[in-house]
This record gives sequence, C-alpha cells and structure tokens, in this order.
Amino acid sequence: MYAKTFVAVFAALALGGCFTLPTGPAGPQGAPGDTGATGHTGAPGDTGATGGAGAPGDTGATGYTGATGDTGATGGTGATGRTGARGTKPGETILIVPAR
Repeated sequence: MYAKTFVAVFAALALGGCFTLPTGPAGPQGAPGDTGATGHTGAPGDTGATGGAGAPGDTGATGYTGATGDTGATGGTGATGRTGARGTKPGETILIVPAR
C-alpha cells in the first residue's frame, strides 16, 4: 500500500511541475508611509563690510609760461629807380637804327 501511495504522490509532484493554474486576484495595496519631517532652514550669513573710498590724487604743478620772442629787424629800403629819359621836344626827328 505504501508503494502505490508513494508512486501516486511522486507522479502528482512530477506532473504538477508541468501544469500551472491561473493566478489569483492581486491583494489590496498597502497604505502609504508617513512623510518625514522637514529640516530647519539655516540662519543667513553676515554681510561683508563695504570698503572705504580712496583718497583723491594731488593736483599737478602748473607749467611756466614761455618767454616772448624778439621782434625781427626791419628790412632795408630798396634802391631808388632811375629816372626815365626825357621825352623829345616838338619838331625834333627820331631816327631808329637796327642793331647789327
């Protein structure tokens, strides 16, 4: 009797691996977990000091005025031109001789 039962159980296990049954419906979904607490915000940092304004620069020295130039010498007066030849008197004859 044990041998027949053993063979039947063994055959059921061997054939059970070949046949599958449809799966059952899905179980209910679990409840969502709690949200963690929000962390604290850090304190704001200090503001840096503002730098001082630079000192103004010195004013440069004023330059000297240049010397006034001398007045140039007055030019000489030109030579006086010659007086032209006297004209002829009425009644005189003028003779023109060509140059050779």
